[in-house]
Amino acid sequence: MSRIVYVNGAYKPYAQATIHVEDRGFQLSDAIYEVIEIRDGGLVDATRHLARLARSLAELSIPPPMSERALLQVMHTVIRRNRVRDGIVYMQVSRGAGPRDFALPPPTTPPTLVVLARAQRRGWSAELAETGIAVKTIPDNRWGRCDIKTVMLLPAVLAKDEARRAGAREAWFVDAEGGITEGASSNAWIVTGDGTLVTRQLDHHILPGVTRATVMDVAKREGFKIEQRTFNRDEAIKAREAFVTSATNIVMPVVKIDNAVIGDGRPGELTRQLRLRFHQVAEFSA
Repeated sequence: MSRIVYVNGAYKPYAQATIHVEDRGFQLSDAIYEVIEIRDGGLVDATRHLARLARSLAELSIPPPMSERALLQVMHTVIRRNRVRDGIVYMQVSRGAGPRDFALPPPTTPPTLVVLARAQRRGWSAELAETGIAVKTIPDNRWGRCDIKTVMLLPAVLAKDEARRAGAREAWFVDAEGGITEGASSNAWIVTGDGTLVTRQLDHHILPGVTRATVMDVAKREGFKIEQRTFNRDEAIKAREAFVTSATNIVMPVVKIDNAVIGDGRPGELTRQLRLRFHQVAEFSA
């Protein structure tokens, strides 16, 4: 658990880290967030995460709470005060507080900023990757701007719960045309029979994953072929390998989709290579 949390200009003990009862993020999901991996006390791919944060804020016309340099300083301070060596830093920015109203508040309304750091046991993800995970496909019922990293996560929460009850760890959303969009909290990938990496093209239906982008850098460095296009459930089930990417999972092998075994039922070699080389390519800021 976090010991110290940054809230609107102050570093507060966890139990005292509160926001206004009429904060728009709390009442209207009028907020965005980012999750960044902490490794050896430093941040992984912070530049890309902050760029996505800025894009999400701009798409919703929420003013930045501070400069990127100041935000980096806040994150590093929170990490240090919580003595986190390995884990995640979570930041959330809402449009601020005011009387509940669907109309946007005045543009001078100060945004709400919360930053917390949480330790995770190093190696848990690697241990899970040794066997891989199962996913369950679920109809995509989310709003049409999934490219913005908002806190409107109820469809993802329910999808994760449905997947869990079916014995799976992640859900893959399927659009009206039968295409896989992305995971409830990850980007979805397959590897075709000829070794081509396939992940959906960037559009309003998926989040432009930071880990997704870095994995592409890894794949290009290793000479792997990449296709950004839609793939469906049948193609995924017949794939040689499958995996998901996210800041917490990094590169996580998928060995089963809707109870159908992928490949030989074990994490694939190409997926293993991408995971092994990820932190060799990712940006690290101490």
